[in-house]
Amino acid sequence: MSAPPDASEPPDRPLPDEWSIPRIVRTMVPLLAVLSVLQLISGTVLQTYEATLVQYPALLVLVPVQIGTAGNLASITCSRLTTQLHLGTYELSLSNPELRANAGAVFALAGTVFGVVGIAAWAIGLALGGALGLGRVLLVSLSSGMLLAGLVVVTSVAAVEASYRVGLNPDDTTIPVVTNVCDIAGVLILFAVVTLVV
Repeated sequence: MSAPPDASEPPDRPLPDEWSIPRIVRTMVPLLAVLSVLQLISGTVLQTYEATLVQYPALLVLVPVQIGTAGNLASITCSRLTTQLHLGTYELSLSNPELRANAGAVFALAGTVFGVVGIAAWAIGLALGGALGLGRVLLVSLSSGMLLAGLVVVTSVAAVEASYRVGLNPDDTTIPVVTNVCDIAGVLILFAVVTLVV
């Protein structure tokens, strides 16, 4: 009778090619290079609104929080979609209950989080001498946040679909893509709403 395998010993089997270091590096280097250039554009856009941000401290508080929250929501959504893809339960269809549940969760989280963020930004802006009222700050936060939630759902699904169709591992590509898109679009959406509301 042979001895049972030692559970502390790692299994002696080769890693799949898609998990190899050369393949991950070949996939990520050009992708991260392009995304870095897009981040520079985002920073340039943000600089053009410097005077508005200095005038209204509440908006200055909103910028990093909104962008970061949208990126977090996008990362969560991509992780869940990618897990479904690996499990074979993912299907791009409006009748897919898991897909609808993920989209609904993103909008529910956005409505909750961006409401709280708006109140906090108003309070901090007031303490810093800002003149924007609570209603306007909440309107800016919730409007731009819900638009970002729609962007999160669309870009997450598109990133998973595109990665799968071109043969790339969605684990490597989707989160960097959607978080960078949210960074750039978050700035543009926020200041488009600010232009209309403030």
